[in-house]
Parts: sequence; structure tokens; C-alpha cells
Amino acid sequence: MLLQNRTAVISGAASARGIGLATAKLFAAHGARIAILDIDEAAARAAATELGPEHLGVACDVATKSSCQAAADKVIAAFGHVDILINNAGVTQPVKTLEIDEASWNRIQDINCKGVLFLSQVFIPHMQARQRGAIACMSSVSAQRGGGIFGGPHYSSAKAGVLGLAKAMAREFGPDGIRVNCVTPGLIQTDITGGQLTDEMRRDIVKGIPLNRLGEATDVAGIYLFLASDLSAYVTGAVIDVNGGMLIH
Repeated sequence: MLLQNRTAVISGAASARGIGLATAKLFAAHGARIAILDIDEAAARAAATELGPEHLGVACDVATKSSCQAAADKVIAAFGHVDILINNAGVTQPVKTLEIDEASWNRIQDINCKGVLFLSQVFIPHMQARQRGAIACMSSVSAQRGGGIFGGPHYSSAKAGVLGLAKAMAREFGPDGIRVNCVTPGLIQTDITGGQLTDEMRRDIVKGIPLNRLGEATDVAGIYLFLASDLSAYVTGAVIDVNGGMLIH
């Protein structure tokens, strides 16, 4: 098992069909003890219970620093140490540039980008003290190609910010033994996209994907596992595409 005796924190991991929960299940199967962080505390606890009694569900609003700190304190008190942080929480909104209002801009930026900063800030000192740690951050193909299918320009901007932030953290904290990498998924079938995707849209999208299918949450979870494990011990500051060839660059 790749994560035996390790602990992992995964944000935004309570959704039944989400990438976060798929990652939690895969990590647990590889021996990790998991802390599921989610803004919905009941859902986080239920998801952790589903994984098993040794796992933890904690409420966390990633856009609020005090909430992130409280969650980190609970996790470290329960687990004793944290080896892995998966900055997975995110939201999207399908609007055009001229339709973006200030509240929408702030919400998308705060959760998708500022949340990565806040959670990293509260766990990195603990990792520095131990001189080890692996952090993986959720970006998007939308950041690379200038827009996705469901996310507006503010989403592309936030996810591009994640790329820059993660690379900067990789450079800053590499001497502390902390690796920081990014994942850039294409269109993944989750609860976020499920209700918006018609059969006709699905057929049209698949025409532009060389692997001839849409992504599944488990496709991204597998990359998170690679980045969290010693298989990627000499990988930091990297961006790994999980898009079936939708964007080849």
C-alpha cells in the first residue's frame, strides 16, 4: 500500500460523486487515515463514517482563515501528524465576462484560490516542523485554455492563480522537504457537472477528446495518489493534466 501509516487532509471531500471523496476512498484503500474537510459538517462526518471509524470529518470553510485554523487544530489533535494535504475544494459558475458581478467574483476567487492559500498556511508550519509533506492543489484545464465548458472567466482566473501559487510554494518550501504540485482536470463527471450536461453536449465534447470519453472522479484520484505517495518523491512544482487529451500542449 502506497500510503501506509500516513495521514491525509482532503478539502471539499463530502460530495457523493465528487473527486474529493473518490480520492479519500482511494487513499484509505492504500492505508492512509483521512480527514475529510467540507463546509457541510454533517456531510463530512457521514463521509468519514463511510470510510471507517479511524477517519475524521471536520467542518471547514476554506475561504475563512479562522475556520481553516480550527480545522487544522482538530485534525492534528486527532491524528498527531499530517503528511498530505489535498487542496481540492472548489466551485464554479457558468457566466460570461460582462455578467460577473463583484459578489460572484469574490466567491469564486475566495473558494478556489484563497482557500488553497489559507489551508496551506495552516498546515505548512506543521509540515515544516517535521521536514516533510506533500501538497496537491486542484486547478483546471480552464486555466490553461482560457475557459472551460461550465466555468466562467472568473473561474479560469482563480484556477490560473492556483497554478502560480502552487509553483511559488513549491519553490519556497522545497528546502523544508515539502512538495507542492497541481492537477489540471478536463471535464470530469461529478455532481457539479452532472445536472448541466445533456446527451447532445456530451457527444459534442467527446468528439474533441482523443481518449473518446469524459473523465471520472477516479481518474483524478489516481493522480492525487501518485502526487501524495513516494512514487513522486522527486516531483514538485509540476502540473499534471488529466483531460483525456482535450488539451495537449
